[in-house]
This record gives sequence, C-alpha cells and structure tokens, in this order.
Amino acid sequence: MSAAARPEGATLAITFLYYRDLAAAARFYEGVLGLSLVIDQGWSRIYRLAHGAHVGLVDETRGAHRASDSKPVQLCLRVPDVDAWHVWAGARGAVALTPVRDNEALGIRVFTFEDPEGHQIEIQTPTREGA
Repeated sequence: MSAAARPEGATLAITFLYYRDLAAAARFYEGVLGLSLVIDQGWSRIYRLAHGAHVGLVDETRGAHRASDSKPVQLCLRVPDVDAWHVWAGARGAVALTPVRDNEALGIRVFTFEDPEGHQIEIQTPTREGA
C-alpha cells in the first residue's frame, strides 16, 4: 500500500502562552512589543509576530494548560536593528532588560527581557551571513 501524499502545510503558526493576568499580558504585547491583535477570542488573544508567525495569549482559567512559575519557553524575534529595539524596549520599561551583546559563536547581536509573567523575550540580529 502506498503512503498518502502529505497534506498541504500550515497557513498560520501560533505559539500559545498561558497567563494568570491576560489583560496585563495583552498590554505588554501591544505596548512594549507593539504587536497587532489579529484574532480576539476574548480569553485568547492572537498577535502577529511576522509573516505567518503568531503568539497567542491565553487566560489559564479557560485554556488547555495552566500558567506555571517555570518558564521553559523563550519567544525570539529576529529584527533588522537590534540596537533600535533595545532603545524601544527600554523606553517602554521592559523588565529584566539586559544589555545588547554580541554572541560570536552564534553570529548574533542580542538582548533579552521578560513579559509580565516572566516569559523571556529575545531580540536578535544576525552579525554574519548564514547565522
């Protein structure tokens, strides 16, 4: 018996993060990151990160999972100008904002900060081709 052809790929990618305070998370993603809300389901709010890539913020009391104190997920955005983003995040009061640094091993210039419930956000720019 032959294998069926793979179905058509995804048209939208959403990573869901769970929050105790959805309103505070929404203010952060709109105000600090400047993201646009594309789908508002009330207890789940989906924001566009880049073409086809989205982050969904979910009220833990309604979603499939619960918020936890451990945050083993990092949201990373690759941008054209990491230094400009560092100024932007700092001006908006980003919490746990690190200095911009070069990571020669990975070929990136990078900094991090945290959202209101401790999820780490990484902003990076490649410093060499293929990185």
